Amino acid sequence: MKSDIIISGVGGQGILSIAGITGLAALANNMYLKQSEVHGMSQRGGDVQSHFRLSDKPIASDLIPFGKADLIISIEPMEALRYLPWLSNSGWVVTNSVPVINIPNYPEVDRIIGEIKKVKNSIILDADTVAREAGSVKAGNVVILGAASPHIDIPFSDMEQAVETFFKKKGNDIVALNLKALRAGRKLSQNLK
Repeated sequence: MKSDIIISGVGGQGILSIAGITGLAALANNMYLKQSEVHGMSQRGGDVQSHFRLSDKPIASDLIPFGKADLIISIEPMEALRYLPWLSNSGWVVTNSVPVINIPNYPEVDRIIGEIKKVKNSIILDADTVAREAGSVKAGNVVILGAASPHIDIPFSDMEQAVETFFKKKGNDIVALNLKALRAGRKLSQNLK
């Protein structure tokens, strides 16, 4: 088993939280993992991405070559589009449809979404609305992780446990909110297929 994942978005959206949760779930399954991060100008809303490699065998490199990613998880549509060259022909892209318009010449959102829809295995959802319904728009990253979870070779119960572990220091209400967001994203993703 091998899974090469690119996690992308804009600074402050919780990209590294997705990596942390997925890493905890992978470790619970005795998997090997390597992660590479590029923070960019994360404090100013810049590009943030992480190469995240999982396997049942040792992994030599933390970087994913062009055309080899099994999954792109993105919290922002333009960032999903940016990393499409890394996606394999059979790979999946799961992205939020809501943009973070942080530059004056941000492309038309409909054009970005149209390009992402050209990928045969794509899931595009309004994670902000789903997160708001779960209790906080800040959980949009966890909604997207839930939507991507069917394409990560880790039992969903272990993803749930990882969410509990990751957020437990913030209290039971935050854990419950994020579990609700994770489950809502997964359910929505399964209904969109």
